[in-house]
This record gives sequence, structure tokens and C-alpha cells, in this order.
Amino acid sequence: MFSREESRFRQSLAAVVAVLMLACFTHADNREPTVEQLKERIANASIPNRPPLCIQLSEMQLDAAGRFYKLGDSEQAKAALTDVVAFSELARDYSIQSHKHEKQSEIAIRRMARRLEDLKHTVDHDDLAQIQATIDRLYRIREDLLLAMFPKGNKQ
Repeated sequence: MFSREESRFRQSLAAVVAVLMLACFTHADNREPTVEQLKERIANASIPNRPPLCIQLSEMQLDAAGRFYKLGDSEQAKAALTDVVAFSELARDYSIQSHKHEKQSEIAIRRMARRLEDLKHTVDHDDLAQIQATIDRLYRIREDLLLAMFPKGNKQ
């Protein structure tokens, strides 16, 4: 038979192996969804649940735009930036319509605009206009959210 120490060691080893296997299976299931999967989720979600999904998609496309600019693929980057604006606008619209996730959407959109400000310093001069136009649109979207949260003239 095994000694007490060997038995404890085997039990500990079995527990470690079980935890590692569970972590591997959990990690495989927690992969980030693709753009198409997120678009499908947005289409199937209720209106109050759509803003976070739209923001997630916008952030994914912003990451993709940065990668495309690093690779020198300006056309793909511009397409990704178009999605950033489009889904940020949808997040704004759904947030205002449902009165849910307005603050979180505003914060995320501000963060994306700041990331684009940083990206401006790393791209070719030819790409600056598109990035600046995207930043300007994101700030307008942000202002719309702020106005919805804090309407002017309703002070009592």
C-alpha cells in the first residue's frame, strides 16, 4: 500500500490535473466571439441588451483597425473604422431608446476616441483624415449621450 504522504501527494496531483483540465475546457469555451457572431447576437437581443454588444463590436473593430494600420492595409482599417462609428451610433440609439447603459456607452466611446488619438501618432499622413473624422464622429455620439443623460433646461 501507499504511505500517507504518497496518498496525499497523489490526491493533490489528481486535484491539480482536474483543475488544469477544467481551465483548458473553460478557456476553450470563453473565446471572444467573431464579428459575425456579435452582429447576430445584436440582431437577436432585446433593445436594452443591445448597447453593450454594440460597444463590444466597436471595440473589436477598433482593435482590428489598429492591426490593419500596423500591417499597412489602410483600406481594411478604414472599413473597420466605419464599423466603429456605425456600431457606436447604434449603441447610442439603443441606450437612449431604452434608457439603459447610457453611462457605460458614453465612457466606452470616450475611451475609443482617446485610443484613436493615440493611433493618430503611429499612422501615415494619408490616414490621418479618416482617423480624425472617426474621432469627431465619436465625440458627437458621446455628446448625444451626455445630452440624453443630462438634458439642458430641465432644472427645477
